[in-house]
Amino acid sequence: MPGFAVIKKKISPYNKKIFVDGDKSISIRWALLASQAIGRSIASNLPNSEDINSTIDCLKKLGIKIIKKNNVCEIFGNGLNGFNYKKNITINAGNSGTCGRLILGLLVASKKKIKLEGDKSLSSRDFSRVTSPLERFGAKFFPINRKNLPISILGSNFTRPINYLENIGSAQCKSSIMLAALNAPGKTIIKAKKSRNHTELLFKNLKIPMKIKKDKNYDFIEIEGKKNFKSFDYKIPGDISSSSFFIVLTLISKNSQLTIKNVNVNSTRIGSINILNKMGAGIKIINKKKYKGEIIGDIFVKSKKKLKSINCPSSLNSSAIDEFLIIFLVASKAKGISYFKKISELNKKESPRLKIASKILNKMGIKTKLRSDSIKIYGNPNLKLSKKILIKNFMKDHRVFMMSVIAALSFGGEWKIYNKSCINTSFPSFIKIAKKLGAKIN
Repeated sequence: MPGFAVIKKKISPYNKKIFVDGDKSISIRWALLASQAIGRSIASNLPNSEDINSTIDCLKKLGIKIIKKNNVCEIFGNGLNGFNYKKNITINAGNSGTCGRLILGLLVASKKKIKLEGDKSLSSRDFSRVTSPLERFGAKFFPINRKNLPISILGSNFTRPINYLENIGSAQCKSSIMLAALNAPGKTIIKAKKSRNHTELLFKNLKIPMKIKKDKNYDFIEIEGKKNFKSFDYKIPGDISSSSFFIVLTLISKNSQLTIKNVNVNSTRIGSINILNKMGAGIKIINKKKYKGEIIGDIFVKSKKKLKSINCPSSLNSSAIDEFLIIFLVASKAKGISYFKKISELNKKESPRLKIASKILNKMGIKTKLRSDSIKIYGNPNLKLSKKILIKNFMKDHRVFMMSVIAALSFGGEWKIYNKSCINTSFPSFIKIAKKLGAKIN
């Protein structure tokens, strides 16, 4: 049974230091690239989440030797396209869009058909975003013109480089094409709308031949394919998306302060902090250091009595896309009307998050105006709940569950939140850390 959480009491004031689980985006990219390196790669602080385990299981099915014990993982790579292609291989990405979309990029030179499956949520998402450009490398997909999982890929013996325009701001799409470019002779050229840049930083660290030019809206990436690279080790930093739940809990609770240690604060990932600071949050990033191109730091946040509404600049959307649910809770507490626009991408995640978030806010007594790609939130700085609130039927979306827990601990009321097990997708230690801060969760 997936279980549920019952919360009947707001969290008491606290002053704590915590660590959160390792960065999921970097962990998946590390595993995929380690499978293509020559030799043994080791990662520490790899989160024990279902998304990471799905990625590892896919690579094992493709013949890669992997040893994982707790949060340490060894991957023995065989070089580019070094998979063992057997007949009738089926790989399952579970709930992970990052794993599913990126691993297809590595399979453009597969010698046999590989079937890719996912869970119900992932199977509802659009994979034509990556299958269409991957076909241009020479890969074939079956059934033809199918947008959703399950799909099968058959690679080409004659892969070719492509020119590709990524106009959504999707790091998954961009990264899938970058990984495909590794197996294509010549130069693949990508014009990509701004999005998180972990794949580029890993390529640079691995000395994969790559040139990047930037303007205000796009990155221009040129990759030289068919160049092997050596194995590499990685100490995975904390995940900013996981951190955001406890940042917001601290911000909108009473008389509390929190330091989250050793978090990846890459500039393409801290849109949530930039947005919250525009709302008066005063969040600080301290003790910054550089590690393999990434910026790592400690995040310090304390409670704020007065928060202001925001007309959120859409230029920050791609760097905060996974954190909007939790940002909406701050908007609920802020004085005035907050407006978030051009965020239809939220409805293309594990669940229709924009619609579900609006329903949850309405249950709390917060007025919203919802459109297909925007939401207005009418904040109430004095909101205190005493009623019962039931949260269920949200497609087991881990971020919806965690948003609801933070809302219960911040605003009060008696909450019953279903599908507790869905946190294992991305952040298995979420409830454990919340309890460390003093949360009463049954």
